[in-house]
Amino acid sequence: MRVLGLETSCDETAAAIYDGDLGLRAHVLHSQAAMHAEYGGVVPELAARDHVGRIHALVTAALAQAGLRTDQLDGIAYTAGPGLIGALLVGGAFAAGLSAALRAPLIAVHHLEGHLLAPMLEPRRPEFPFVALLVSGGHTMLARVDGVGRYEILGETLDDAAGEAFDKTAKALGLPYPGGPELAKLAENGRSGIYKFSRPMTDRPGLEFSFSGLKTAVLTALPTAQDAQAKADLARGFEEAVTDTLAIKCERALDATGLRCLVVAGGVGANKRLRARLAAATEKRGAELYFPRPEFCTDNAAMIAYAGWARISAGETASGLPTRARWPLQELRAPGALPTTAPEPPC
Repeated sequence: MRVLGLETSCDETAAAIYDGDLGLRAHVLHSQAAMHAEYGGVVPELAARDHVGRIHALVTAALAQAGLRTDQLDGIAYTAGPGLIGALLVGGAFAAGLSAALRAPLIAVHHLEGHLLAPMLEPRRPEFPFVALLVSGGHTMLARVDGVGRYEILGETLDDAAGEAFDKTAKALGLPYPGGPELAKLAENGRSGIYKFSRPMTDRPGLEFSFSGLKTAVLTALPTAQDAQAKADLARGFEEAVTDTLAIKCERALDATGLRCLVVAGGVGANKRLRARLAAATEKRGAELYFPRPEFCTDNAAMIAYAGWARISAGETASGLPTRARWPLQELRAPGALPTTAPEPPC
């Protein structure tokens, strides 16, 4: 079974094809980062317009890469939310039209489910159940994953997401957009221990996160960072505080659930210091650690294609929904299960 996946939730236009027998057969992506850089962040209207101009060409490229025709596709999966509504509508409309033309199942994929299942694209895959840390520019949460569509949120951020804190701190340091990866590069030249920041909410029980105070602490210390080395030291101190906090919460989640498998997904999951910190923590406690490859940590269509394939394989025949800018993960259901909560009115 071959499933085309489409991703247009923010500023990446992507298409991928997942084959149940052969695995990932195609993956193409266009990033709008350069276009949005002059604004210091994503401009929703510009993002949607760019998706319109690129999505057909990217689907064509993915089919060519896989050596397939459109009539050889067995399903169409697309990111239905959460995300920028204009951007989501582009992918949803394209997917719906192609599904109707091919009479193929149309599967609406929750963006966060795509991230949670992204490690399944790797040769070394986790087995259900596992604890997942989903950490990106818009989300920071810990979840227990018992299967496709079976997610229990254990804790999430009360304010800024970790990736958002990375981006805002990078902007304060005068680094170019997108700021998170640039801050990580700067931190590589920083010295540990020069700037010491607290590890938010680790001095109390629980699995919730909070990064707004840490961001404020960095801004308070910023006037003391007058040269390039001091800025690198500041970036290092911030990065260590974030990665330590995430690692401490992950260890608590493993203890609370009794599970021995940790999955890390989302854009911040590509951070080298976080990977090293979590590798040391899980090795010490005899737990298994899984990451998707770096290009599948950030937004991509490969994870959407896989999630669609997994749902069709589990018996889902059609779940095409209107796109939703907000879509709580708690409302997601397993294939074939009835919704447990009433969804908010879709856009």
